[in-house]
Amino acid sequence: MTTATPFTAGAGNAAGVNALPTPPSGWPIGSYATYEEAQRAVDHLADNDFPVADVTIVGVEPMIVERVTGRLTWGRVLGAGAASGAWFGLFVGLLLGLFSTGGALAPIVVGLVAGTAFGLAGAAVRYGATRGRRDFASVTQLVAGRYDVLSQPRNAEQGKQMLTSLAWRS
Repeated sequence: MTTATPFTAGAGNAAGVNALPTPPSGWPIGSYATYEEAQRAVDHLADNDFPVADVTIVGVEPMIVERVTGRLTWGRVLGAGAASGAWFGLFVGLLLGLFSTGGALAPIVVGLVAGTAFGLAGAAVRYGATRGRRDFASVTQLVAGRYDVLSQPRNAEQGKQMLTSLAWRS
């Protein structure tokens, strides 16, 4: 999957996508409830030699969905902070051990212990600052209410017919 950003150099990238955000163009040839269905429709077009370079999938009616993954407790927060700090400390200790003239074990142990301590402290401060206002973990996703498949006008009728035949077979 290629994503263009406003920071891409030049007028376009190798995929032919403009670097600056632009509204989609084309005629609607299909509308789907999920991205997976829209992707399947475009895959059907590609399998039947349709010029898919003329196709765009557009998410319409965007919404932010926050899915709660679990309850946060002090034990869970401190455990995650200790683990995160330990990994970082181990990494720093390994780097220091590579350049150490003495033994390699001492910098690794010091990095591991210090990383764990700083991870614990950082997690405790961050979680304590919320004062119980957010005692849950979650992940956030940007989704659309529907996904429209657009095609450039020169191929829109052919694309609409191909997607209609796909819908009849499903």
